[in-house]
Amino acid sequence: MSDYTDEHARAGIEAELPSIETWPNQYRGYVIRIEIPEFTSVCPKTGLPDFGKIILEYEPAELCLELKSLKMYTLAYRNLGIFYENVTNRVLADVVAAVRPVWATVTGEFTPRGGIQSVITARYRASQAS
Repeated sequence: MSDYTDEHARAGIEAELPSIETWPNQYRGYVIRIEIPEFTSVCPKTGLPDFGKIILEYEPAELCLELKSLKMYTLAYRNLGIFYENVTNRVLADVVAAVRPVWATVTGEFTPRGGIQSVITARYRASQAS
């Protein structure tokens, strides 16, 4: 039997985080790549810090992400207990909600733990919207 609980699995998914601001896009058909090389969060089971790099790529439609608000948003994860997989998917969901891009990809490259490195990629395409 695992020591992981449903509470561990859901940790951080619905945490209140700062909003991501936007500004009106002036062009079409290009890609924005944002790297956050010093991302930190906390393991919800052990309480130990997790480190990694978040890479966000998206094709803007009507809106672009405002970088200072994105920085404040990512800093809010610093003391948040959340699994790598949930970080990656939560960032994607929040970015999509903020800018409604043509498509977006978020990749979390987390530092090795016990000799194992995790890389998680979550993708969105506007055609997925309902």
